[in-house]
Amino acid sequence: MRYAYGISAALLLAGSAATLAGIGPAGAQTAANDSSVMRNVVPRANAPMSFADLTEQLQPAVVNISTTQRVRVNTSNPFAGTPFDGLFGNRQSGGSEQTREAQSLGSGFIISADGYVVTNNHVVAPGNRNATIESITVIMPDRTEYEAELVGRDAASDIAVLKIKANKPLPFVKFGDSTGARVGDWVIAIGNPFGLGGTVTTGILSAIHRNTGQGGAYDRFLQTDASINRGNSGGPMFDLNGNVIGINNAIISPTGGNVGIGFAIPAEVAAPIVETLKAGQAIERGYLGVQISGLSEDLADSLGLEKNLGEFVQRVEPGEAAAKAGIQAGDVITKVNGKTVTPDQTLSYLVTNLPIGTDVPIELVRSGKTIKVTAKLGKRPSEEELAGSTFDPDAEDDAMGQNDDGTSAQATADALGLSVIDLTPAIARQIGVPSTQKGVVVTTVNPNSDAAQKGIRRGYLITSVNRQPVTSAAELDQAINKVKRSNREAVLLQVRRGARDPQFVAVRLQDS
Repeated sequence: MRYAYGISAALLLAGSAATLAGIGPAGAQTAANDSSVMRNVVPRANAPMSFADLTEQLQPAVVNISTTQRVRVNTSNPFAGTPFDGLFGNRQSGGSEQTREAQSLGSGFIISADGYVVTNNHVVAPGNRNATIESITVIMPDRTEYEAELVGRDAASDIAVLKIKANKPLPFVKFGDSTGARVGDWVIAIGNPFGLGGTVTTGILSAIHRNTGQGGAYDRFLQTDASINRGNSGGPMFDLNGNVIGINNAIISPTGGNVGIGFAIPAEVAAPIVETLKAGQAIERGYLGVQISGLSEDLADSLGLEKNLGEFVQRVEPGEAAAKAGIQAGDVITKVNGKTVTPDQTLSYLVTNLPIGTDVPIELVRSGKTIKVTAKLGKRPSEEELAGSTFDPDAEDDAMGQNDDGTSAQATADALGLSVIDLTPAIARQIGVPSTQKGVVVTTVNPNSDAAQKGIRRGYLITSVNRQPVTSAAELDQAINKVKRSNREAVLLQVRRGARDPQFVAVRLQDS
């Protein structure tokens, strides 16, 4: 398994490197690494052999950040209600709440002489809902400590701005332009990994606009192989001109330590957010009002579309911009504001970075036809509000209490690994759907089927196949046979569990 951990400071050394001369592609009959080509692009003799000068210049603006938290801890008395109740101090019979102190460490960098500091939100946020931040301390490279004020934070982008007061101008650094960054560019990180302040590491940019698959409006990172570890979170990534082109944010690692895959928030995203927070303003983002999923191979096959071009609309929020524009669940949005929706340029990214109230042209595919609509963007809800509307197909199943009575369709069983029965009012009550609901109910699932892997369970209701409603096991059987005759390898099911919102799931057909 891969685990993502918060990280920080990636300070890149700028320096006295000579600009490398670029050339066009080699001819079709010339090897890309032919000596006649490579002599113009390999590092020159005057390329930097040391990053010491640049580190010396930039390191004073990189700081360590420490927080003190007060965590509420519930304790219980195992002997409550017995004659031994009072033998364990002053704890109440039913349990009591105590507090303990916790600390966290991270990195940051100063962006103005008067003491504004940038870091990750998770560096200065409470560790859990039972914790509160009591103090934030910024520690300079010379070990001078300042109490910091939290000016503003933004959970969605994981950026926070602090303010410290000093009796002298402080060293600071500026944001650069990350849009010009290229794979292979040198970067340097200076931070506080594992509490070891002032640690310097170097590497290159491994990828630009990397999508890590975690979703969200800001899943679009600079990837680097510079050594990044816990405690580096919030530190800057510099280019060879000494500009901050990213804020180090996370790593992928099976162990929790560096394996050469680190991520930084690009300066093109971070800089405007920092300026807004610095001014004491709240971050407001555009909102379309849809729940979406990527166009995977299975989903694309079920729709007869090319994978990874566009995103699939799982649900449309009533009353929001998408609903008002006529967008429907089951649509595939392919373009927003003239820009193609891809895994590297997601719908969330394109919409979130547009102002509220913008009239946005949107191109989508519905039942094989291209449709153009215009949506006026609303205001994006808070991350807490959005988190409350997620679909969890892997939650523990509720017992339906109904056995397969033999009405399940054979084609469905063979192609999907599912047994189904018609929905009756009695079964509707048992699975928690309205008596007026139409569909068929899953009674058994082959654990080796793709349907099982996609989270479909006993008690789920199937309401449509390839966006066509089904009201009986026979109709489902007919729909599956139609899909098989069209030589598609997957089918798009709309499923529902209890009172939860319907969800589209693409299921790959299995061999009969």
